[in-house]
Amino acid sequence: QVQLVESGGGLVQAGGSLRLSCVASGRTFSRYTRGWFRQAPGKEREFVVAIIWNDSTYYADSVKGRFTISRDNAKNTVYLQIDSLKPEDTGVYYCAAGSSSGYRRQVDYAYWGQGTQVTVSS
Repeated sequence: QVQLVESGGGLVQAGGSLRLSCVASGRTFSRYTRGWFRQAPGKEREFVVAIIWNDSTYYADSVKGRFTISRDNAKNTVYLQIDSLKPEDTGVYYCAAGSSSGYRRQVDYAYWGQGTQVTVSS
């Protein structure tokens, strides 16, 4: 059974940093696209960042320069380093894995975690 488990969320002041982790189990995801999405209160889930099989990365414009995605295939884990946090970064962060050629849409991903809450206070 495939499972994605996020961790690392929490409450942080604006300007602070967090490191989110997403551990996958049940299969090997080294050739999969791994992505992060987030959902703010009252808003739709949105794309944040993705890393594809060759380690190319793609970021939403709103997080460029502040978020960094990386992966450790030996651990089946993807990380999201978040720096210079802003109140508008508040939301539930979901990791996902997929084998589609796309990476920006939710339908590009077959597997999802349950999410981890990130709250940024001003």
